[in-house]
Amino acid sequence: MKGVILAGGLGSRLFPLTKITNKHLLPVYDKPMIYYPIRTLADAGIDDILIVTGGNSAGDFLRLLGNGKEFGLKAINYTYQEGEGGIAAALELARHYADNEKIIVMLGDNIIQGSIRKAVEDFEKQPKGAKIFLKEVPDPERFGVPIIEGNRIVAIEEKPKKPRSSYAVIGIYMYDSKVFDIIETLTPSGRGEMEITDVNNAYIKNNMMTYEIIEGWWTDAGTFESLFNATCLVEEMRKSQR
Repeated sequence: MKGVILAGGLGSRLFPLTKITNKHLLPVYDKPMIYYPIRTLADAGIDDILIVTGGNSAGDFLRLLGNGKEFGLKAINYTYQEGEGGIAAALELARHYADNEKIIVMLGDNIIQGSIRKAVEDFEKQPKGAKIFLKEVPDPERFGVPIIEGNRIVAIEEKPKKPRSSYAVIGIYMYDSKVFDIIETLTPSGRGEMEITDVNNAYIKNNMMTYEIIEGWWTDAGTFESLFNATCLVEEMRKSQR
């Protein structure tokens, strides 16, 4: 299975830090932010990764990451996203790279404590469909929120004012090759973006979605508050490993 890390966008919520560099190159404790999703995928057995990036700092990823040998990867590939259009639009750029294989997609500003290796292995055995990851959070209204009935997700609501569960859909998704056909059917949302929630709801509608509740902590790092929180969490993790 191949991996895709989405590391484009303007990072406007972190301006002026992102005025001169890509958000995913900013430091989180002792490593650039992009290192964390790469490590997560590599530790899960993914050794072929595509980085989707954009803006004026795209070349810095190549200088920083090279061919991926530092992470034990077989290869790191790169593609360029012009402008912004949402997560699903960025993912569409990976169509030819995926080459009809299953893929795991991770947002470049998501950092987790635990391992997803078992979930990846389970999805490789899953005949078709998709798998997403959930985490219980104190503020689910900030995220895509799953509506769970029994052991099934029946829908995902994007940033609901009154969340119907305390879980958030985090930025790690696994898809079969049908994901690109689904993206072709999407229309931009009210904010002008191709929403990944619409992709996930299409799989749910066809009863082809499974999920995993992630162990350990999870955070994004796309705001000043969450970037600081991510640094503190990583610092504590490093201390506990000494």
